[in-house]
Amino acid sequence: MQSFSRFIVIGLVSAGLSVPLGAERPDDQILPKAAELQRQAHEMMAAGKLEQAEDLLETSLAVDPRNRGAFVDIARVAERQHLYGKAIRMTNKALEIEANDPDAIAVQGEAMVELGAVARAQANLQKLHQICGAKACPQLAQLSAAITRGPTVASAKAPPGPKKD
Repeated sequence: MQSFSRFIVIGLVSAGLSVPLGAERPDDQILPKAAELQRQAHEMMAAGKLEQAEDLLETSLAVDPRNRGAFVDIARVAERQHLYGKAIRMTNKALEIEANDPDAIAVQGEAMVELGAVARAQANLQKLHQICGAKACPQLAQLSAAITRGPTVASAKAPPGPKKD
């Protein structure tokens, strides 16, 4: 009888361990604290305080690692700092969470344009056309304008070096 009760206890414990302790949340439901930190980061970005904004966004990700909007916002900060490789890495992280995130695809495409990878940016534009369909997405216009404009910083000429006599 004692061994039977051990089996019951072991069975209940193992069943309890197989059920996650916290309910899984959908990707688009972020924790309120993370959302508040992201809102504060938007204020810092608007004020031009990019380092403080990035710090708040990283804290938001520490609170809720599934906050793909924070990854996209870090990519936007990186673009403003002319760190296009970092912007692409951050949008890749957002796209790992949600492959059809139009904001991440558009920001990634803009960074690709700045690095001169216009063909890859056009592939992102095609993805946006598929995602948006007949409805007008602002991300379509945003990326299309970036492709039309072309690279602004990466194509700029380097300052001349010292004259050699």
